[in-house]
Amino acid sequence: MRALRILLVIVVVLGGIFVAVDRAAVYFAESEAAKRIRITGATIGSTDVSIKGFPFLTQIAGGGVDEVDVEITGIETAADGRRLRISRMNAALHDVELTDGYSGATAARASGTAVISYADLTKAASDGVAIEYGGDNKVKVTGTVDVLGNPVSRSVLSTVTLVDGRTLRVHADKVPGEGVPGLEKLVRGKTDFDREVGGLPSGLKLQKIQPTADGLEISVTGTDVRLAG
Repeated sequence: MRALRILLVIVVVLGGIFVAVDRAAVYFAESEAAKRIRITGATIGSTDVSIKGFPFLTQIAGGGVDEVDVEITGIETAADGRRLRISRMNAALHDVELTDGYSGATAARASGTAVISYADLTKAASDGVAIEYGGDNKVKVTGTVDVLGNPVSRSVLSTVTLVDGRTLRVHADKVPGEGVPGLEKLVRGKTDFDREVGGLPSGLKLQKIQPTADGLEISVTGTDVRLAG
């Protein structure tokens, strides 16, 4: 009986040591993974990585992990001569395989949300244009146009859509002077524009775009998504 108690104590102690070592290994792996994340053709601000599942060490011994949650802030890329910045992106990566001697990782599938703030969207728009939330799934676009030598400021409600799965399009529902030869084109030259959303990790694709009070929310999904390496 005494030997059994001793054995149980040893098991508990060893189990505690294993858990402590396992959690320490997770913390180290998360920190290293956050440092290694690269996105081709884009600059990124900060990254945060959270590895799910227990135990971690047995997963890593098999060459991968079940799930990794990633948050990236400040993804910036050039599109159509303008800098377009994704304020933040959160993604859940599933069945993540470690590659290139543990220096890279590829997820079998992933899903998440990218957000473009209205401040960043304004910077990507035409000069002299400001964009904010317009309510009811619309954005409000304010710009100044030159009418017969006089600057005139106008605001319009616009719809934002995805084109070809990679470009966001801002198109005014109705503009002042609609139908007047030359005037509508002049106004839309300021308010309407297309911008390619680049800088996403390889394998992620845009699925749906939705204006919200916090910015444009873009649903993303993908397969064979590569984040690090």
